[in-house]
Amino acid sequence: MARNTAQWLKRPNLPSTHYVDPIIYSSEEIFEEEKEKIFRKVWHLACHESELPNPGDFRTYRHPGGTPLVIVRGQDGKVRSFYNICPHRGNVIVYEPSGNAKNLTCIFHQWAFNGYGECVDIPRGKEGYQDRLCKEDVALKEVRTEVGFGGFVWVNLDDHCEPLAQYIGHALDFMLPELESEPLEIMWYYQATLHTNYKLIHDTNSEFYHDYLHFYNRVTGMLDPNSGYFQRKYTAFPNGHASVGSQKCNYAAYKGTVRRSALGWPHLEPGGWKLVDLFPAITFNLRTSVLRIDSYIPLAPNKVILEFRTLGLKSDTPEIRRQREKDAITIWGPWGRNLHEDLLASSGQGMAMAKGSQAMYVLQAREEDNTIHDEIGMRHFLAEWSRRMGRSASNPMLKTEAAARAVA
Repeated sequence: MARNTAQWLKRPNLPSTHYVDPIIYSSEEIFEEEKEKIFRKVWHLACHESELPNPGDFRTYRHPGGTPLVIVRGQDGKVRSFYNICPHRGNVIVYEPSGNAKNLTCIFHQWAFNGYGECVDIPRGKEGYQDRLCKEDVALKEVRTEVGFGGFVWVNLDDHCEPLAQYIGHALDFMLPELESEPLEIMWYYQATLHTNYKLIHDTNSEFYHDYLHFYNRVTGMLDPNSGYFQRKYTAFPNGHASVGSQKCNYAAYKGTVRRSALGWPHLEPGGWKLVDLFPAITFNLRTSVLRIDSYIPLAPNKVILEFRTLGLKSDTPEIRRQREKDAITIWGPWGRNLHEDLLASSGQGMAMAKGSQAMYVLQAREEDNTIHDEIGMRHFLAEWSRRMGRSASNPMLKTEAAARAVA
């Protein structure tokens, strides 16, 4: 028998860690608090060093905390990040997504800054400011930046944050041989904008019960008794990170498609697949011959930019690069086998759980000994979310000191 309204909205008879109040996906108040307590306190993956190969190269980045950044490789070869905000009148300095320039020059009044963040020119500065202000007083605001774990560029707005290695901990350890065997290089990059909450996308990446969504995954993994699919286990790490053990994909089982290459990846078993989710909005996804990095930039409770990067090896020949790109597009391209299905599911959740929709409590209660269809990845993520926010995900509007202690 179908439920009435009272039954529909009744809290599930489950532990509070196993269900979620959908308001955490739609509340403006919670989203603004996430900016302060999460996005502006943790490390985010902004780009890869191969996107900045030469001195003077720059790339803009819209930080999830709301601050526009520009990332620059200086003349000394070091990568630095700065607020993309002119200290004169608060204008955006760099509008182009990427490029190369001797100096970063604000279009408004032509104030110029070098790759060290120093102001190097103020037109008619002496005439306008006399001795009351000099170039040394108006340098750019530098942001904590580190390059690591395969050459990725990480940024943190918190001047007093923990080092990147301490924040990541051991979460990427089982993928490090593949990440650091050879220098990596971006093959292609694109964005998708979804009307959904960023946590719903992370939820999808944090569990594989949704492989029923992907015919391709079912055929090449779930239905193959030799793939090790159901034996894959989640490992939870501090700071909300989690990894999923490897399996061997049987691409030959998928009929009617161009045969996927046997190209492989250094140190990864043939057909292997590894995945790591990093709190709060990054996924490392290494599948057979291609590394895909997902990073999210929330714009509002119900709007998020997804950045997709696919990487190969810098040493790849043109022929190998073409094959890696073909392998990546087969699964993850706009007309591939998987990605559009994931985006459709996350968008559907965003519509169903929009503000005022009367959405039900969301269940995260599957327990299968931490194996592939367990929902521990989502529960682990929200435990860290609750710790940082001082709110319980199942009763988030009860924001008290006792609630904060309970999730600490």
